[in-house]
Amino acid sequence: MRLILASQSPARLSVLRSAGVEPVVRVSGVDEDALVASLTNPTPEETVVALSAAKAEAIEHDDECVVIGCDSMLLFEGELVGKPGTAEVARERWRRVAGKSGVLITGHTVLRVSRGEIVGRASAAESTTVRFGTPSDEELEAYLATGEPLHVAGGFTIDGLGGWFIDGIDGDHTSVIGISLPLTRRLLGEVGVSVSTLW
Repeated sequence: MRLILASQSPARLSVLRSAGVEPVVRVSGVDEDALVASLTNPTPEETVVALSAAKAEAIEHDDECVVIGCDSMLLFEGELVGKPGTAEVARERWRRVAGKSGVLITGHTVLRVSRGEIVGRASAAESTTVRFGTPSDEELEAYLATGEPLHVAGGFTIDGLGGWFIDGIDGDHTSVIGISLPLTRRLLGEVGVSVSTLW
């Protein structure tokens, strides 16, 4: 069965490829800010799940396929934050989180499509505690200059240059990268798909 990944994230694609799946990538183009603004008092988990569902639903589906949409955000001191977008925002965020912990929440939505219609749907979120290190000013400026933290949830990675500045995690590391393999397997099962059929 064909798997469609509704995400432009190279990290999510890498996780799936490392796990034996070669998905078709289709980017949704969902207006994330507008969608979040339309939600009424959502929990952090409801926010990321709503975004993952919107992404999965927005892309073009094949007649027979499974679609996975994901969205990750960092919950830190009660605030849910996504991609910094600019070096200034990333710098300020790193100065706040350095030496502290936050929770990286990744929403997942799996759609099973048959004869062009969605016949199965399952969604959930995975939360992982991230313990941030304290980069020196020189290290932080060098990291910001790479551009990496500007375009990833929370302004950090654990599978890239940001890994130097993460002291540890409590939970599923693949979820922090962007797609939880254990949760995705469970959601696939809920829509009647065995992960082994995707290998």
